[in-house]
Formats: sequence, structure tokens, C-alpha cells
Amino acid sequence: MRPMNIKAVSPARPHTAGDLAAARRVLESAGEAIKSLGAALDGQFTRAVDAIMAVKGRVIVSGMGKSGLIGRKIAATLASTGTPAYFVHPAEASHGDLGAVTRQDALLMLSWRGESAELSDLITYAKRFHIPLIGMANNPGSTLLQASDVALLLPKVREACPMGLAPTTSTTLMLVLGDALAVALMERRGFSADQYRDFHPGGSLGRALIRVSDLMHGPDELPLVEEGASMRQALAAMGKYNFGCVGLVDKKGALAGIITDGDLRRHWDRDLRNSKAGEVMTRNPKVTRADQLAAEAIAFMNDKKITQLFVLDSKDKSRKPVGILHIHDCLRAGLR
Repeated sequence: MRPMNIKAVSPARPHTAGDLAAARRVLESAGEAIKSLGAALDGQFTRAVDAIMAVKGRVIVSGMGKSGLIGRKIAATLASTGTPAYFVHPAEASHGDLGAVTRQDALLMLSWRGESAELSDLITYAKRFHIPLIGMANNPGSTLLQASDVALLLPKVREACPMGLAPTTSTTLMLVLGDALAVALMERRGFSADQYRDFHPGGSLGRALIRVSDLMHGPDELPLVEEGASMRQALAAMGKYNFGCVGLVDKKGALAGIITDGDLRRHWDRDLRNSKAGEVMTRNPKVTRADQLAAEAIAFMNDKKITQLFVLDSKDKSRKPVGILHIHDCLRAGLR
């Protein structure tokens, strides 16, 4: 049987230059539009932030079609950064979901031209019950912006698609303006990294913001003896808590030193049972602070080739230990 003659064929790419040109044209269009939006921002943006800060309920976001898809993302970003928000589809609102909107809420409605017929019932509802309405559109004379208590006017830009029809640049502007609102609200509220972690407990975001205080063993589990204690007492404390170490404190309760399994091996040739713990300990042990990121603590342990750190109070300068962190605690939390 004759062997098959198989030639390696490189896939032809005759359209590469055109594809890249199209991509760059879209990106340049978006960049120019965003610059125009930044230059056009005025006091209405601050009024929108004021209106949202004043509500006791949620921000109800709504929009039709591609504007609605952007609205869902804006609602999700607001909700995850300290501003309770919820997306309501305008068509569903006309069939019962208006019940999700209360007088304690504010409405944020998106429509590029501001004339989406599906928004009319939501607009009417907002006016009837005096619900603050923030409109986002590019036509100042549109039904939406004329009815809005706060009008976020988008600059007139051409869509990036060759026909100038498919929502591209317009939805980009809505998206970045929504992000701008979310960030301004975060800063107004003083939204902290700890609050962000509370809203993002899962995945890499949650793990990256875990503090030492979230993982450490507290005061009731601390292997501690006084500096003048015997090695018998120190070994008993090590065996009771199984952290592979014992901390030694001075008369004021401040951490003076540590004895680890490694210290025991290094002093194996001496009569440990009849020694004082202070004679065996390593002074000025490596420590961490309760408010330090756990990721930083595990990186420090890996760098120093140690497996545990005593934890000191972040606000107390007395060096009194308030906990202990073992590398296994970090590994169980998904930190590496």
C-alpha cells in the first residue's frame, strides 16, 4: 500500500488586514465617543448621584433591547458596589412587574433615542407615584428625557457598524456612564474593600480580600506560656494545640519569642526537660497583623519557609498576641 502524501497546509488569511482595520476603527470610535462624553458631563451627573443617594429603597434599572442588556450590567455593578439595584424588563413591567417598583425606589431608564414605546408605562408609573426618574438618552427633546427628573444626556455619535445601525458606540457610552455612576456612588458612600469582599465571597475576588482575622485561631486557642516557664510546660502547650509551636510572653503579655519544632531539633543535644523555655526560644519571632490580607501573610510564610505566624492586634502597639495563623488555614481557604 502506497503511503499517503500529506502536505502541511498553512491556512490562508487573506482578510487579516481588513479585520484588524475594522477592529481598530471600532475602538477608535469608542474612544472618541467616551472623550466626548467626559467633556459633556455637567451638574446633571451630580444630581443623579444625589437622587440615588437619597432613596431608601433600590435603583430600578430598565431598558429595551441592547439598552436593556446594558441596564442589566449596570444594575449588577451597582448592587455589587454598595447601591442596591434591580433590573426590571419594561415589557414585563406592563404585565405585573410594576409591583417591584416602590415609592422608596428610584428609576434609571436607558434608551438611546429616548422614544422606546415599551418604557411608557414605567414613565407613567414613576410620574403617578412621584418616584425619582433618571433618564439616559442622546435626544434632549425625547419623551424619556423630557419626563425625567434628572436627564443624563449622551453625546450624539455615529455607531461603529458600517451601516451606522447596530448599537455599538451607543451602548458603550451607556455602559461607561453606568460605571461612572457606580464608582461615584462608591466614593460617596465610602465603600470599603471589606464591604466589597462581603458582596463577593466566592471566587478569586473573595479570596483576594480575605483578612488574617478571618482565618486566624483566636485567643482561646493560643499556645502561650510565660517566658520563665519550664520546657515541660512549653512542650505541654505545644502538644495541646498542635500548631507546631508555642509562644512565649513577658510579664506584660507581649510576645517575646517562639519555640517551634525546628527549635526543638536544633536543641536536641541538650537536656530540654530541665531547661527553661526562654533558653530555647527564638526571640523577635515573625508576626502578622489581624487586618493584613491573608494572601500577603501566606506569601510571607512561603518566603520565610515557616508554617505559622502569631497575630498581633492591628491597633494595639503592646505586641500582645490575639491569634495564630497556620499555613493550612490559608490553604483550606483556597490561598496559595
